[in-house]
Amino acid sequence: MVIKKSEKKKNKIKLIEDKSLKDYVKNTSEEGIHKIEEDSGEDDKSIATDEIDGFFEDFLTKESIFKDKQVLQVSYTPDTIPHREKQIKEIASILAPSLRNEKPSNIFLYGKTGTGKTLSVLHVVKKLKNVAKLKKVELSVFYLNCKLKRVADTEYRLVAALAREFGEDVPFTGLPTDEIYRVFVKSIDSKRRNLIIVLDEIDQLVKKIGDEILYTLTRLNSELKQTKITIVGISNDLQFANYLDPRVKSSLTEEDINFPSYNALQLQDILSQRANEAFNENVVCEGVISKCAAYAAREHGDARRALDLLRVAGELTERENNEKLSIKFIDSAEEKIERDLIYDAIKTLPKQSQVALLSIFELHVKSTEKVLTGEVYEKYRSLCSSCGLKMLTQRRLSDLISELDLLGIINARVISKGRYGRTREIKLAVPVTNVNILSKELKTWLGI
Repeated sequence: MVIKKSEKKKNKIKLIEDKSLKDYVKNTSEEGIHKIEEDSGEDDKSIATDEIDGFFEDFLTKESIFKDKQVLQVSYTPDTIPHREKQIKEIASILAPSLRNEKPSNIFLYGKTGTGKTLSVLHVVKKLKNVAKLKKVELSVFYLNCKLKRVADTEYRLVAALAREFGEDVPFTGLPTDEIYRVFVKSIDSKRRNLIIVLDEIDQLVKKIGDEILYTLTRLNSELKQTKITIVGISNDLQFANYLDPRVKSSLTEEDINFPSYNALQLQDILSQRANEAFNENVVCEGVISKCAAYAAREHGDARRALDLLRVAGELTERENNEKLSIKFIDSAEEKIERDLIYDAIKTLPKQSQVALLSIFELHVKSTEKVLTGEVYEKYRSLCSSCGLKMLTQRRLSDLISELDLLGIINARVISKGRYGRTREIKLAVPVTNVNILSKELKTWLGI
């Protein structure tokens, strides 16, 4: 790959010949990572003449409507959490014995997305750590998001990640599972302390590697001489605990706390608090907070959704060089967020894949049960005739189904039919409420 300097703008623009920047970055290293450096011009104070340079210069000179945009991010932890006082007090009372070097009960927090579960428990453990430090009590708290592939996609990686937090130099793979547990136990049992492990999206962990790891972690206390482990599990799946092995359920859910959805008035309180910290004075127009709260309340009272809506509306306001965040920007933000990624993915699928997906959708509309590859192929043949597409073989259709599975649009599982061979059992991975809308769009794109 050849990189040369532009003759017209020496030291200002780097051109990459034959390959796009995306390809260049992709192929630079084994990890697919390449650091993009700034131009090394002789005069660092040279005035930008490029149109994009000028845009960035104007952006920096313009006063932002935001005072602190981070306040509207999901990762932000406020000092006070409105309408979760009861749950916070309950979590605090359960974990408080750790300040006396006693083992607290394991806790299971459940509730829909955006109901303040993670925020509340992180708020409590932060305060708990502060008091423990002041009182010179040995207390370690670790938070793990079980959706992260490199941390919680195998039992080995999760336990290894915990061991590394205690200074153990363990390989990412290679050791037997029993050995990695032995290293972990040795690392945490060096002195008297309490260890609280917060497992967020714990249902995702169980889906990937089963619930045996939860049983093992809860039973490690019998092997430990000085350290006591407490598990705090967080799940968006209200039925999750019912699917656990009875041994795991009794150990994990010693205490469970429900987080109900926020109503519109509660969401207004949350948004008002954050808006005061996030935006400059007199930026947010009247009616914006209530409109934003109403949209989010419609989606099962999701506070994250409400905060995203307000943040995106603010960003759209700035992009249009407005100084006031009005209701029209909330409507625009709602449309922008509603533009679902799955919709975009389906729209850009090849025609054959679209027909395959429409076949699955139409079969699911008629029956909520799982559908099989043979049924999909019969429907696919019928739809191909309707839209004038050449029919593929059932083997090739099976490949298309696998691709749709990889995209996360469907779940396809191979099952054995004994002497009749194997087939795929297909379920939808998109909300059933979206199927009718997506089917209509697919028919439009396919001309059916």
